[in-house]
Amino acid sequence: MCNFVSQIYFWYMAVDRILIVDDEETLCEVLKLNLENEGYDVDIALSAEEALTYNLQTYSLILLDIMMGDISGIKMAKMLKSDIATADIPIIFCTARDSEDDMVMGLNLGADDYIMKPYTVRNVVARVKSVLRRTASHKVGNVSAEKPNRLVVEGLCLDLEFKRCTVDGEEVKLARKEFELLTYLISHRGKILSREQILSHIWSDEVVVLDRTIDVNITRLRSKIGAYGSYIVTRSGFGYGFRD
Repeated sequence: MCNFVSQIYFWYMAVDRILIVDDEETLCEVLKLNLENEGYDVDIALSAEEALTYNLQTYSLILLDIMMGDISGIKMAKMLKSDIATADIPIIFCTARDSEDDMVMGLNLGADDYIMKPYTVRNVVARVKSVLRRTASHKVGNVSAEKPNRLVVEGLCLDLEFKRCTVDGEEVKLARKEFELLTYLISHRGKILSREQILSHIWSDEVVVLDRTIDVNITRLRSKIGAYGSYIVTRSGFGYGFRD
C-alpha cells in the first residue's frame, strides 16, 4: 500500500510546469518541443498580458523575455515578485539585452538566471534543469517553502498526500484514475486540456486506452463531487477543463 501511494505522489510531483513568455512564436514552439521532450509540461504566452491571465502560481518556472509589448518582462517580473502567491516561482530571463547592467538589473529583481540571445536550445534546457534542481533542494531543506499538499476549490478539497477527496467536509470515495484525473484538471484550472494530454498524463502506463474511457471517468467525477461537478467543463473538439 505504501508503494502504491508513493507512486501516485511521485506522479503528481514529478511533472514540473514551465511557462514560456516571449513574443517570438517560432522560438517559443521550439523551446516548448524540446522541454516537453525532457518530460516537462510546457505552456506558451506570446505577451506578458496573456501570461497574466494564466493561473501563474501553478508553474514551477517561468522563462521570460524582457523586450515585449506594453508590459515588459522586467515589469512582469516585478509584479510576480511583489505577489506572495507567485514570489517564489523561479524566473529565467531570456533576452537580446546583453549588457552587464541589464544582467545585474535582472538578477537584482530576483531572477534565478539570465540567458542572452541568441542561445542554443541545449543551453536553455540545461539552465532550466539547473534552476529546478536548486529550487527543489531548497524546498526539501525548508519546510515552509514546500508546495501545498492540498488542492482546494471552495468546499472541494483534494489531499494529495493521503489521496483523499472531501466535498463540503464529507469524504468522497474516488478510484485511483478518478483522483488523478481530478488532480490534473484542478492543477491546470482555467485551461482546456486535450484528450491527448489527458491520456498521456493519466493513462501513460497503459497500452491501449479508448477516448470513451475519459468520458466515463469525467461522468463519474461529476456525479461524485456533487455541485462541483459543474466546474468540469467540456469543449467539444478540444477537451476538458476545470473552470475558474
